[in-house]
Amino acid sequence: MITTRKRIWGWFFFDWASQPYNTLIITFIFAPFMKDLLGDGTAAQTVWGYGVGFAGIIIALSSPFLGAIADRSGRRIPFIWIFSAMYVIGAAGLWYAAPGSFSLTFVMTSFIIGLIGMEFATTFTNAMLPDLAPRSEIGKVSGSGWAFGYLGGMLLLIVMLALFQINPDTGRTLVGLPPLFGLDLAAREDTRIVGPLTALWYAVFMIPFFLWVREPHHAGAIPIRQAARGAWPELKSTLKTLPGQRSLFSYLLSSMFYRDALNGIYTFGGIYAAGVLGWSIIQIGIFGILGTITGAIFAWLGGKADDRFGPKPVIIATVLLLTAVVVGVVFISRTSVFGIATGPDSALPDIAFYVMGGLIGAGGGVLQSASRTMMVRQADPAKITEHFGLYALSGKATAFIAPLSIGAMTQLTQSQSAGITPIIVLFLIGLILLGFVKANGDHRPTPEGGTAP
Repeated sequence: MITTRKRIWGWFFFDWASQPYNTLIITFIFAPFMKDLLGDGTAAQTVWGYGVGFAGIIIALSSPFLGAIADRSGRRIPFIWIFSAMYVIGAAGLWYAAPGSFSLTFVMTSFIIGLIGMEFATTFTNAMLPDLAPRSEIGKVSGSGWAFGYLGGMLLLIVMLALFQINPDTGRTLVGLPPLFGLDLAAREDTRIVGPLTALWYAVFMIPFFLWVREPHHAGAIPIRQAARGAWPELKSTLKTLPGQRSLFSYLLSSMFYRDALNGIYTFGGIYAAGVLGWSIIQIGIFGILGTITGAIFAWLGGKADDRFGPKPVIIATVLLLTAVVVGVVFISRTSVFGIATGPDSALPDIAFYVMGGLIGAGGGVLQSASRTMMVRQADPAKITEHFGLYALSGKATAFIAPLSIGAMTQLTQSQSAGITPIIVLFLIGLILLGFVKANGDHRPTPEGGTAP
């Protein structure tokens, strides 16, 4: 018998299984490797920005439509199977990013396929959140899920650094061991292994999800093909009435900007550290471990704060924190920290960036968890997956703005520090729009803990 506790833990395992794509590929291992692959930090930041932006456009255009199909058919698990396959295939393809003999088109296509698979699977698993617990406990469940996911990402990052990633000065891993499988440093196999390793991790740890998570019966569910035929008219109707749902509409717009800004931090943090501070992959990996530790701790604490105070004040506080952090990062370089000149051997820039990384992890974990529960409060329960599809749309409709504007600003100024300034603007726009959002959405709470129009 599958108990409620098992269902919740099975749902947690999606975060555990999928988080390494963000942690190892998008931020701390593969993204910085792009600098070595292309030979220049500015070129890497530009290409990475355009790649992430292109994937964002595809996700934005498709998520609401897929969500409408899922709501009409009452099926989410089959979609998660399909997008999980995309995750695994895309991540595994990054093995072929061999210096001197790689196809940039193939590498970026693999990355985009895996990213799309992860984001679409996330849309459908997020939509399952209201079925897992009463409304009064959703914040705790969401926060615990994010914390568990951060721990998974951190553990695989530690495994990567301890058993695979070679320090070129010693020929050994971070803990002094020779790399597993005799990986060749000259061919950068110690870094390229991150793709297949992430794919294998996902395939193994999605097993509890598929074994324990069950979809509740939905009255009026229809076959997927029939649902697909009627999804577009229903989605058009939803979009037409969306501006009339002021709180939901305002929240989608607000989260569209501040989540794009947060993704910009994650996407370019590793590349920034490699290009501006000259950090090695191992140094960036340690930076990532610190960020995931603070992310896990504060995602869990943020879930408790969410249940006590509601998600809106939690979101406001974290957006303010992250805005201040990005401003601080702009003023950290190898030659100065917050306007204070530093010598070439000074550790102050490294220490300052580690502190910023810890704050980014803490704020990011809380913000993502609280945003998910806020969406539950804003959404119509009868259209939960469609509305989470719109949530994905809002997260991706402008998801190309951060990476493309960072890529363009970096190209224009030829400065990685100046290149990340669009993130500050996006956070501030999101904060202003959040002022129009009702804490409990356009639906009033019912005595049973649900919502009513």
